[in-house]
Amino acid sequence: MQSRTDLDELDDETATVVISRLLQALAALHRVDHVAHGLEGFGRPDAYAERQLRRWSGQWELVGQYDANISAAAKNLVAGLAVSIPEQRSAGIVHGDYRIDNTLLRFDGSPSVAAIVDWELSTIGDPVADVAMMCAYRLPAFDLIVGSPSAWTSSRLPSLESLASDYEAAGGVELSNWEFHLALAYYKIAVIAAGIDHRFRAGAVGGRGFAEAGQAVPEFLAAGLKTMEVRR
Repeated sequence: MQSRTDLDELDDETATVVISRLLQALAALHRVDHVAHGLEGFGRPDAYAERQLRRWSGQWELVGQYDANISAAAKNLVAGLAVSIPEQRSAGIVHGDYRIDNTLLRFDGSPSVAAIVDWELSTIGDPVADVAMMCAYRLPAFDLIVGSPSAWTSSRLPSLESLASDYEAAGGVELSNWEFHLALAYYKIAVIAAGIDHRFRAGAVGGRGFAEAGQAVPEFLAAGLKTMEVRR
């Protein structure tokens, strides 16, 4: 389910069950003992936030060629994150890009998650960051990246605050240092949008979801800065 039209085919009760199943599936993923399943070499479990900030800041240096205001916002957000990196309290399998359109849903009977797909960003890391990415995608500016109204930004779905609390209630990890992880997630999505825009301006890509992606960059940076202000 990717488009708003797909979601609109579901009544409110069904949509509520779908979201509940999505959160249960993510919580269950984070409870998996990766060592017991032979995945201890899949990624370094500690210092996840620090490594993510370094990685995505490196990407920004390559693709973040914007005006002074946008560049300053990115610099300020990175600086604030760099001095606020919290102690990591849990480690597990991190999908890295979890949201409704990266799952396969089953509707024969009660709705359920048949599979989680698109594992390109998966590793071992901090599960709190996984939840933060899921919630950060709820920003309406995400529609600029995908080029059309998406299911995940629909106002029919729970707020990011509700998603976070319902995830914990579903048996997920405690969302410690939540505002930091959410701000970092906003920054990562800003860099993703900037990368798409960079390729579009270079003439490497074209079509729906490319021409508007650059407009999402300042929106996600602003959301990250606002979240860091709340953290203070």
